[in-house]
Amino acid sequence: MNEMENEFKYPRRLAIRAFLRRIMMPLAFALLSDFKVVGEENFPDEGPLLVVANHFSFIDPAAIARIAPWPIEFVGGFNFPNAPQIVHWLPKLWGYYPVFRGTGSRYALRASVSVLSQNGVVCIFPEGGSWATVLRPARPGAAFIATRANARLLPVGLDGLPNVFPRLRKGKRAQVTVRIGKPFGPFDTDGRGRIRRRRLDEIGHEIMRRISELIPPDRRGFYSDDPDIREAAKGTEIYPWDEAIEI
Repeated sequence: MNEMENEFKYPRRLAIRAFLRRIMMPLAFALLSDFKVVGEENFPDEGPLLVVANHFSFIDPAAIARIAPWPIEFVGGFNFPNAPQIVHWLPKLWGYYPVFRGTGSRYALRASVSVLSQNGVVCIFPEGGSWATVLRPARPGAAFIATRANARLLPVGLDGLPNVFPRLRKGKRAQVTVRIGKPFGPFDTDGRGRIRRRRLDEIGHEIMRRISELIPPDRRGFYSDDPDIREAAKGTEIYPWDEAIEI
């Protein structure tokens, strides 16, 4: 095992994660929602695999952890601006590789590549945050990790999670559907600088198009075939941390 693998050993935290995945999360989702999974036959048997999903709710990672059939690591923001303080303990208990938005996020990128080099599974939400409920263009991180690790990608569409707590306040359970698409990739990049960034952006758009096929048409935002939906999505693509670095 090389030095990077020692630093980012995969899998890890097996006992606590097994409790969360097999007991706590299934029970919580059964109580809070009518939870449905479609496309489980598309799960690969093993990694390396980069799971990519839309990000409309602060509970999206819990849904991914709930359905994952293999040990899975997460890449996510260091801060949780859209999540209530009462749930901040959960991602910390699970353990994840933090991204300081607005920076190069080298630590999380190194960790992801290391896990994938160990035939592991990593989940990332390419949009970089849950500030909207329609699909937005990807940040470059997901494409960078996928190409650096030469890993396949698994698209997942999450629908109904933003409704869980509003419906609960009315004494009702939300309809939540998780759709798993077919694996695709791997991708590679050539060149440097702007040429490489352009290629990463192309891969990012392909990632989001794959995800868009797995969510309702009215949520596809920039990746909708309907020009009215694309027009209504304008403004949601603005990345909140371009001018404000997370610390």
